[in-house]
Amino acid sequence: MSQNPAVTSASRAPIALATAFASFEDLWSPRILTRVNDYDVRVAKVAGEHVWHVHDDTDEFFLVIEGELHISLRESGTERTVSLPRGSAFTVPKGVEHRPYSPSGASLLLFEPTGTLTVGDRHDDVPDHVDATTGHALEV
Repeated sequence: MSQNPAVTSASRAPIALATAFASFEDLWSPRILTRVNDYDVRVAKVAGEHVWHVHDDTDEFFLVIEGELHISLRESGTERTVSLPRGSAFTVPKGVEHRPYSPSGASLLLFEPTGTLTVGDRHDDVPDHVDATTGHALEV
């Protein structure tokens, strides 16, 4: 089994989510909390808008830890938005174009296959405030 270089031996010890979130300030730049099989468990702070994007081959799971997240979805020629208050979870199915945003900010827990790019396989132009990454090591 290959090791994810972003997951250090420290990630094998229990870590409080509050400690994880306190360890970074960057928005739209997830940190890898741990790995479960071939999936990264990521934490992210967000505010403002992400970019419209699609993950062709994987679903994307969101759990709102603090704040509120909205996800606009484009499916079958229609657009809708789901609102996720604190404690809510939602999965965007693979192949669905979506754009997360949070007017007042939120802290999220995400599950995605290791190596999944935050801007998906297809996306609009990536603005400077969005980090197009497969996740960064959590340094606590």
